[in-house]
Amino acid sequence: MTRIGFACALAASLAIPASAQGDVSPESRELHERLLVLDTHLDIPSRFDSGEWDFSERHRYEWDGTQVDMPRMIEGGLDGGFFVIYTSQGALTPEGYREARDRALVRAAAIRRVIGENREHMSLALTADDIERLHREGRRIALISMENSWPLGEYLSLLTTFHRLGLRMAGPEHSRTNQLADSTTGEATWNGLSPLGRQWVAEMNRLGIIIDGSHSSDAVIDQMLELSRAPIVLSHHGPRALYDHRRNTTDERMRRVAAAGGVMFMNTLFLGATDNSDARSALERRQERWASLNPAERRRLLADIAAQDARTPRTAITFDMFMASLLHAVRVMGVDHVGLGADWDGGGGTQGMEDVSLLPRITARLRREGFSEADIAKIMGGNLVRVMRQVQRAAARG
Repeated sequence: MTRIGFACALAASLAIPASAQGDVSPESRELHERLLVLDTHLDIPSRFDSGEWDFSERHRYEWDGTQVDMPRMIEGGLDGGFFVIYTSQGALTPEGYREARDRALVRAAAIRRVIGENREHMSLALTADDIERLHREGRRIALISMENSWPLGEYLSLLTTFHRLGLRMAGPEHSRTNQLADSTTGEATWNGLSPLGRQWVAEMNRLGIIIDGSHSSDAVIDQMLELSRAPIVLSHHGPRALYDHRRNTTDERMRRVAAAGGVMFMNTLFLGATDNSDARSALERRQERWASLNPAERRRLLADIAAQDARTPRTAITFDMFMASLLHAVRVMGVDHVGLGADWDGGGGTQGMEDVSLLPRITARLRREGFSEADIAKIMGGNLVRVMRQVQRAAARG
């Protein structure tokens, strides 16, 4: 980080109320600012398409439900991460594929637009070397991923199109089984990858795009490990040993991902109970329209959120629960195979770490647990750079 970049980040951190900084000492904050800090699952691009939501302005989670913007990235020492092209699963038909393709291209264009609008502070990274260079320059780092490859339809040549737009990580499906693979929360149609899904793995390897097993069934992850010529990742995942949920995975499978050189990036979801009621979903839809609400509508929304929180907190997951899961993953997989993938703006966050401005709490806690600076650096971003470089080298070897 340049002196100017560090000074700006430090000034931003000093502007945060002491109560929000929690248990972060000046020494931990200084270390956090020096480290490369990356997250593999930033779902905020769902706000970008209309052009009405300004990424350069500081927002508040309590107001509009968002967790990532440029000011909060600076406050939280988040250097960057993967901005997600997400499409909710629809019909497995030619019409469905065309609609998904068009929506995904709009989302990719919106991400590129927002990067351009913030070019004084942020740049697109296409390689591991780009990430390290941008960090040295004190710039924020934008990478692009795809959650759910349904938009590719039955023509994997579209992967090349998205790769040219900057795509460097993708998972085959989301919450429902599709033409490529079984979802962990969907039907076991293929008993793993479909024949097209197996071709998808080979094409991902050829292009040097990181394969993401989050949302994939256990059988899909196992087959990815068997077929891939490069390490795979779990971009926003958790340990099933601490919370028995299908979106989490077993210690045995975590060890297999690590043995293949992969990384599990720690989620903040599926580590405990969350409020998924219709009432909560309705409030979240209203929050998404925050920019268009008048003052009276905003006051009414905030009052309704407070009332719902009083009845049922949005999440029962605490920062300590998140850290327990992260530390468990390190014990099982080793410090070279764990990172951060909190699912920000996709339902993530915990009590005590509601948005990215509070990420320094992780560094502070790891220091208190006795981790060395070198090992903390691996978890915060180094492991992502390493696996990205391995994937791209495997592609270059052919």
